[in-house]
Amino acid sequence: MTSAAPTRADPLAQDFVKFSVEAGVLRFGEFRTKAGRLSPYFFNAGLFDDGAKLGRLAGFYARRLIDSGLQFDLLFGPAYKGITLAAAVAIELARLGHNKPFAYNRKEAKDHGEGGMLVGAPVRGRVLIVDDVISAGTSVRESIAMIDAAGGTPCGVAIALDRQERATGADGAELPHSAVQYVTSQLELDVVSIATLDDLLQVLSHASDPALARHAAPVAAYRERYGI
Repeated sequence: MTSAAPTRADPLAQDFVKFSVEAGVLRFGEFRTKAGRLSPYFFNAGLFDDGAKLGRLAGFYARRLIDSGLQFDLLFGPAYKGITLAAAVAIELARLGHNKPFAYNRKEAKDHGEGGMLVGAPVRGRVLIVDDVISAGTSVRESIAMIDAAGGTPCGVAIALDRQERATGADGAELPHSAVQYVTSQLELDVVSIATLDDLLQVLSHASDPALARHAAPVAAYRERYGI
């Protein structure tokens, strides 16, 4: 397990954390996670719910992807949140001089019109999956299957926040790796995240606003208990 004390400063990530707090997307309190843990924070990307917030979010994704140097030919947005994210990131990348096609999937195959499960550009070449978080890797595995079936090659996943906590198995037992580590080691895909839990702790630990700074201790304790 890593120390609860953050060890790096990433200006882009910290700006993203501050933006997420201001937008009400990153909230503090007591939240029950899918794994049954009581988390002192909750990140809900569905609350990037207007044009201004979505545009800023896409800017963070695009800048992180460009800085990462990851090479890809197409953006793929898994339904449902990934659809909006992939489209918004494609627009921002084009604005920055990196025009990329994008595609997404339907939850159910369409039996009229163009039909099929996939919509958008042909899925070919190196395909980057765009989503908000990686919780258990299930959505990533489903995306990989669709991309492979269409003739593309999955090359990575771009997410907004890496929670950096241990995943749980089907029986609820804690695993020695995180969902992101599972994707990188077992599925052999690069993962690019705008920010991590360590970045969140950096912001909280140095916050001048006492109302924000008071969340540093419970978030650090959660990192110590469940972190990787």
